[in-house]
Amino acid sequence: MASSPELFVVCKNCNSQVSPYITECPYCGTRLRKRAPKIERGGREPEPKKKRRKVTPSLGPLRTGEIPGIRGDEMRRPVATIVLVAIGCLWWLALIPLRDEGYRLYTDPLGEWWQVLSAPFVHASGWYQFAALGAVGLFGWLLERRNGPLVVVLTWLLGASGGMAVVKAVDGADFVVGASGGALALLCAWAVPPLLERRRTRDEDDVDLLGPAVIFALLVLMPVARIEVSFIATAVGILAGALVGLLLSRSSAR
Repeated sequence: MASSPELFVVCKNCNSQVSPYITECPYCGTRLRKRAPKIERGGREPEPKKKRRKVTPSLGPLRTGEIPGIRGDEMRRPVATIVLVAIGCLWWLALIPLRDEGYRLYTDPLGEWWQVLSAPFVHASGWYQFAALGAVGLFGWLLERRNGPLVVVLTWLLGASGGMAVVKAVDGADFVVGASGGALALLCAWAVPPLLERRRTRDEDDVDLLGPAVIFALLVLMPVARIEVSFIATAVGILAGALVGLLLSRSSAR
């Protein structure tokens, strides 16, 4: 058990009785002890303080639509868009050593309908590849940031592979390649919702559509400059992207 506290102590210098809870004598200023003793409460010795771990509250990344008026994580990695652009770049690197014979890589493995999936990743010109894959990377990232990777993949399949399928069914051409149809589909799917919202509310927003309009015109005119780019695939990409954008706009309005 703890001993009872002393009522007073005697200063060794002036022999005065002083409180046991002071460090210096109030009469002569002599130092009595280095630090004041701890005051016991309720006859019990004071318990040592426990160090509490400071917990900082944190929230996980928000998903789009989870809280009205707040977008999802704008810095999340656009996985689907990165994969699409990477396939286009790696496929182009694989075709360089083979030159003209390299087109067999996308025509032979699974028959002619294999081209529906592979042809959008093949480009016969470096600057065309840069323009098409650049648009895929930009608008795929914007669309994926707002609606997720599944929407990007489905839009790509409808615009790029869907365009190639229509070309096969209508024209039967073998030498049709390029990602402009998929790029236009991603661009339109991203641009249609803010356009419809702007038309509905008559209010200006912070979405800049001048740059996308320039890129849209460049991709639409691409068949004029490149013979391997199809007008049909270009039109299908625009229609597919507009349809996806319309569906996204209606689903977000509910």
